[in-house]
Amino acid sequence: MPVVEFRSIIGAIYSHSPEVFMKRVFSFAAAALVLSPLAVMAADSTQITGWISDSMCGAKHAGSGAACVKKCIEGGMKPVFVDDAKKQVWSIDNPDAVKSFYGDHVTVKATADASAKSVHIDTIAAK
Repeated sequence: MPVVEFRSIIGAIYSHSPEVFMKRVFSFAAAALVLSPLAVMAADSTQITGWISDSMCGAKHAGSGAACVKKCIEGGMKPVFVDDAKKQVWSIDNPDAVKSFYGDHVTVKATADASAKSVHIDTIAAK
């Protein structure tokens, strides 16, 4: 009895046609290839402490107050994240996430893209 069940499972997968079987194998491999970077990116999310500043002044605004940062952003500059540890300036992929935190010292959970020198903010909280 188990042999019949095993053969019917293999038969359903193989479908009596090598072409169909290979299409299914390649489809599965392509799906795995496309989805694996997403899993890796999600795993790279880290917690970082720093400041929300603007792209014109960058690290110069870290801790100097929100008024100047807000004025620069209203003037067309983009918000950036300045990390506490190295004072590096990172562009923010999703600037709407930080609208309420211009000039603030914050803790973010973010995914960094070192090659583009950018971060995607997942969560943010004032420190």
